[in-house]
Amino acid sequence: MKFTLSWLKDHLETDASLDQIVETLTMIGLEVESLDDKSALKPFVIAKVLTAARHPDADKLQVLTVDTGDGKPLQVVCGAPNARAGLIGAFAAPGAYVPGIDITLSVGKIRGVESHGMMCSERELQMSDEHNGIIDLPADAPVGTSFAAYAGLDDPVIEINLTPNRPDCTSVHGIARDLAAAGLGTLRKKPVESVAGAGEPQVNVTLDLKDEPGLCPGFAWRTIKGVKNGPAPKWLQQRLIAIGLRPINALVDITNYVTFDRGRPLHVFDADKVNGNLTVRRAIDGEKILGLNGKEYTLRWDNVVIADADGVESIAGIMGGEHSGCDENTTNVVIESALWDALNVARTGRDLGIITDARYRFERGVDPEFMIPGLELATQLVLEFCGGAPSRTQVAGYKGHNSRIVRFPASEVKRLTGIDVPAEKSLEILSRLGFKPQGSGEVVDVAVPSWRPDVDGKADLVEEVMRIHGVDRIEPQPLVSHAAVNGKILTTLQIRTRNARRALASRGMMEAVTWSFIPESSARAFGGGQSELKLANPIAADMSDMRPSLLPGLLAAAQRNADRGFSDLALFEVSGTYEGNTPEAQRRVAGGVRRGTAKLEGSGRHWSGNAGPVGVFDAKADALAVLEACGAPVEKLQIESGGPAWYHLGRSGTIKLGPKVILGTFGEFHPKTLETLDVAGALCGFEVFIDAIPEPKQKPTRTKPALNLSDFQTVRRDFAFVVDKSVEAGAILRAALASDKKLITGVQVFDLFEGASLGAGKKSVAIEVAIQPLERTLTDEDLDTLTKRIVESVGKQTGGVLRG
Repeated sequence: MKFTLSWLKDHLETDASLDQIVETLTMIGLEVESLDDKSALKPFVIAKVLTAARHPDADKLQVLTVDTGDGKPLQVVCGAPNARAGLIGAFAAPGAYVPGIDITLSVGKIRGVESHGMMCSERELQMSDEHNGIIDLPADAPVGTSFAAYAGLDDPVIEINLTPNRPDCTSVHGIARDLAAAGLGTLRKKPVESVAGAGEPQVNVTLDLKDEPGLCPGFAWRTIKGVKNGPAPKWLQQRLIAIGLRPINALVDITNYVTFDRGRPLHVFDADKVNGNLTVRRAIDGEKILGLNGKEYTLRWDNVVIADADGVESIAGIMGGEHSGCDENTTNVVIESALWDALNVARTGRDLGIITDARYRFERGVDPEFMIPGLELATQLVLEFCGGAPSRTQVAGYKGHNSRIVRFPASEVKRLTGIDVPAEKSLEILSRLGFKPQGSGEVVDVAVPSWRPDVDGKADLVEEVMRIHGVDRIEPQPLVSHAAVNGKILTTLQIRTRNARRALASRGMMEAVTWSFIPESSARAFGGGQSELKLANPIAADMSDMRPSLLPGLLAAAQRNADRGFSDLALFEVSGTYEGNTPEAQRRVAGGVRRGTAKLEGSGRHWSGNAGPVGVFDAKADALAVLEACGAPVEKLQIESGGPAWYHLGRSGTIKLGPKVILGTFGEFHPKTLETLDVAGALCGFEVFIDAIPEPKQKPTRTKPALNLSDFQTVRRDFAFVVDKSVEAGAILRAALASDKKLITGVQVFDLFEGASLGAGKKSVAIEVAIQPLERTLTDEDLDTLTKRIVESVGKQTGGVLRG
């Protein structure tokens, strides 16, 4: 949005400097994008031609002697046909930049004659397109003074970057209203007086939108007969040029001026080119219109148009047609001031690729209450510049504007912004912006003005108070500390989730993210498929159920990779599974699968020995690694043979903490499970229920205990026990460890043997026991006593006897 300083002061009575205005605009949310203070025009001065003689070597050139007011005439070579002695015009000295021709002048020779500058045309100073001769000023123009000041070209141009929610500031009047509310002056309130017309309009208008009247909530128009269309006044042309618009003729320039001055887009039809009456309707698919920009557009049914008996004359809210446009021969006109649906205008403009000043305003929302005053203002200007006889104003469809009422608690300003603004001050600011508070006190109803369609709730009113009161008044506040410096920020579950990811990644597994939705057959294979876990509107037929386990998705991902040649891989995922449709039934699980030969130590073929296929113990190691990373008491865990039905019965296990708490499962997959998922290959997997791991006990201090290392050497003793085949090796380990928890620091299995020499249904389990003396070196008697306790403990808990 561009405007000049003098234009702003038409609506704002202020003594503020340009710098103050620019700073205030930015502070109230109307960010200044650029400022042209017209300093580039300062070098141009008013000069008088003293003499004019023909150039000795060129018939069309003259050698001028120019007085610039300093008493030192300069020689200038000029080719303008109107150059003559006594002419007063605009002069540019060497070193001046001429914007119209993009040249910086210097002393030069033209056909052998030195030229010290140039006399300028209007086009060279970007005043107009006139270039038939140099500027010819009246005889009383003050020689030696600034031409820009004399011609009114020194008017600074300000451009602000409007956000889409500020349609009220798409006009100079709206910007002035904001500045006045910010205390930078007084808004000049100039009510638009109605123009008394006579008779009915030459052209009638009908709204034919059937059951969609919202596409055109109102349409006002009148005709003016006997106008004389010509150039607009110089002051109006200069303002349009300053903001980047090209003056065309008085009628068109008036509509552009009102658009920027009051934010009210208008359109003027040549009434004599309209066949019959005008109708506002939807376009017919395939209809075409030649726009005022010379381009032809093909319309669709969802475009709203203004048409006569011959077809479309205007695209509603965006652009008029070339056929009914006004030119120098226009004598009778129809002035239109209408309201259009913002979304429809935006969609039509986007589809057709048309960007106009009218579209810019209509798609943001124009003031409905200024529809008729805008028409009256345009009528006044047409009568002033072009003459004519107006008809009476006609209005169709408009039912008036109902102000939105917003409940405004003044305390919200402090709560949302941190600025302490008294309630009276807040209401005063809103009143200056055009809002109408109803009543007084801490909570009041506020009527929103018609030009603010963006204000919808109390937070919007707080924003208005904040930006006018001053964003710069918000004092920095330190963040309030809600916990100790070393307090935890993440929850225990979040910490364990991160630790599980890191642990599995460090074991050579790659993280995957799979869908939470799986086919019904897969869900049933993994204990799901309940009716409450079915999706009401699945995105695909094979994504019908919420997953009860992470393993179906990981197995499918592994198979997709295998199908593409990546058969040896390990995948993991830490995410949610669903056992029901309540929050409590959602679990946080770490799951993973290994395929082919993707072991921890490496995969594939190698000269030193090929890797074997993955198995149950690879999955067990992964599961225990996750539990250890999450802080589970690994030394207290029990591992039972067997697991859920999707695992192989004899090659799976369940990890427990006590008889009831299940922390995880692992194993090789059952062939029927793989067949159901259409998966093949050597596969093992695991799942660890992170949310089932009990919270660690709070320690009285964060200080680590002292590190006490024994000075005595560790002693290792081997034992081989013969037990029933049904006895788990883990039971033997726990029994041996429990025999003396102080001296025994570790127990591990190092050999298994089965044979006829042991007897039917028997096996031999060999264990190594690590014994760490603490106070003294153990004697043979001490070791014999400890050995006896180990044998007794194992025999009592497992029925095992020492192998002979």
